[in-house]
Amino acid sequence: MPFRFITKSIHTYLIDYPVAIVLMVAPFRLNLGKSGPVALWLSAVPRILALLLPAFTEHATGLLRIIRYWLHVWVDSALGVISIAAPSAFHFTGLDAWYCWFLGAGLLLTTSVLSAPEMSAARRANLDTRTTM
Repeated sequence: MPFRFITKSIHTYLIDYPVAIVLMVAPFRLNLGKSGPVALWLSAVPRILALLLPAFTEHATGLLRIIRYWLHVWVDSALGVISIAAPSAFHFTGLDAWYCWFLGAGLLLTTSVLSAPEMSAARRANLDTRTTM
């Protein structure tokens, strides 16, 4: 398996909605917010975005298809950076900090390190080759 294996299809079908469901349940099951109310609120924002972003993204499972896929990935990456920085900025401790770091690392790995570059339709159809005379 190639190193960068998360394609747009994998991101769309296997990551977006299942992760949204986990993000909705996990903060309450883990009793986040012991470091302060900001910890619980910062776990609520990704839950809301995790449901809205895929629904509005221009891909196979998008409902309204308003947001371009590259912007969806950019928002995921920005959310990862915010999640990693939040424990230091807001002095989270214990499980609150670990949850933010884990969420941030997962988002950044998914959107940058393991994300496969998109192939154009012309390249998939092998139409991008030029013949020389």
